[in-house]
Amino acid sequence: MKPTRPNVILIVSDDHGYADRSSLGIHPEVRTPGLDRLAAEGVECTEAYVTAPICSPSRAGLIAGQYQARWGARWFGDSSFPAHRPSLAEQFGGLGYSTGYLGKVHYGQEDVGDRGCPPHHGFDETYYGLAGKQQGRLNYLRHSDSAVAEYGSEASWRMAVQPMLDGDDEIELEGFLTDELGARARDFTRRHSSAPEPFFLMLAFNAVHNFCWQLPPEELRRRGLPNRDDWHDDDAVGYGGWYDGSITPNLEHGREYYLAQLELMDAQIGALLGELDDLGIADDTIVVYLTDNGGSTCNYADNTPLNGTKYTLWEGGIRVPFLVRWPGGHLPAGIRRAGMVSSMDLYPTVLSAAGADPASYADCDGLDQLDLLRTGGSGHEELHWDTGFQWAVRAGRWKLTTVDRDAGEVSYLESIEHATLGPAVRLHDLADDPGERHDLASQRPDLVARLTDRHQAWQRETGKESNR
Repeated sequence: MKPTRPNVILIVSDDHGYADRSSLGIHPEVRTPGLDRLAAEGVECTEAYVTAPICSPSRAGLIAGQYQARWGARWFGDSSFPAHRPSLAEQFGGLGYSTGYLGKVHYGQEDVGDRGCPPHHGFDETYYGLAGKQQGRLNYLRHSDSAVAEYGSEASWRMAVQPMLDGDDEIELEGFLTDELGARARDFTRRHSSAPEPFFLMLAFNAVHNFCWQLPPEELRRRGLPNRDDWHDDDAVGYGGWYDGSITPNLEHGREYYLAQLELMDAQIGALLGELDDLGIADDTIVVYLTDNGGSTCNYADNTPLNGTKYTLWEGGIRVPFLVRWPGGHLPAGIRRAGMVSSMDLYPTVLSAAGADPASYADCDGLDQLDLLRTGGSGHEELHWDTGFQWAVRAGRWKLTTVDRDAGEVSYLESIEHATLGPAVRLHDLADDPGERHDLASQRPDLVARLTDRHQAWQRETGKESNR
């Protein structure tokens, strides 16, 4: 029996570069047939944003449908799960959906049993790793007690080799995590395909976060790539020096490792789309793809034509790939939509598609974007970002960004992560200059003042005025 309401699969990757899809034709070495199929059979939003240039506050805003500033989440140290409101999974559960979570979790400093863990915010079935306990990442290959002992106490945290979790119980994996997540996603859809109730699945890959050399040995051999060792407690080189050699521009074959991880993740996405076809439920299933923040150029991602990288409020730090497919005449195929869209919009949009009472998501900062996806539209009139030491507002074609150049975070990001944050104040006309190459702040002080006023009003409305 087919569900009368759509299934929903939300796929979130990690640090995927804006230019790194083969259908865009920017880089001939990129191979992403799965994502290309998703775009060809669905809608691509070309002005889509996340709510933060790093993972934990961005993921918190997505799961809540609100600006994470409302509960004080801005950067790694203060990000947290939004305990004050129902999560997207809890909303789906209230509609009678079966819910599943697979992959990376990172809302802040999570611990087992916290509300930030998927089984404690509405997910019935879970298989996940707590990146908040592992320096913000998951290892691609190692998740076991023996790996923790082998690496040492500090390195097991930095290299993220702690066991995975099923519910609140540890479960070991010595194998390629991307393939494991893909296999579990297909199994979830198979088991729920003939059930009377629809399902909501959140599939959160750790790809393509660094360190991308963590590939199965057969993949390294097939691609002619050398093995690179992770850092261990007893290594002669300290972690800081080792890390600098493990990111751009010092990691040999860095772009090749990154593209290998992207290709292998894409293969799992393609296999999942094939599974929906085989089960006969593709027309009954909404599939969404986006990444958690802009591509990480320190990990060899490319954000062309955008300027900037993860960690920054340049477009390259916050504008992301955003694909939505719902076949069977529900959404058009092969369409690109302009207009400002936010990851916060997923909350009201998919709940609207599921027939939820609009009152249940009326307090969202996100918008129901079904009409934009179907027929086009302008999207948001205004969007805001605030990390504490930098903020930005986009209103129509104009974007104003400010950076506290004296903040410790700025010197750290520029020296360690090789992320250039830019001048203290910059203004760009994104309609003519999406790459933010021409700063107009000195020419248009009137716009700088007006957009500053708009952002200050937003800060007052969210209750979190910046103290900087």
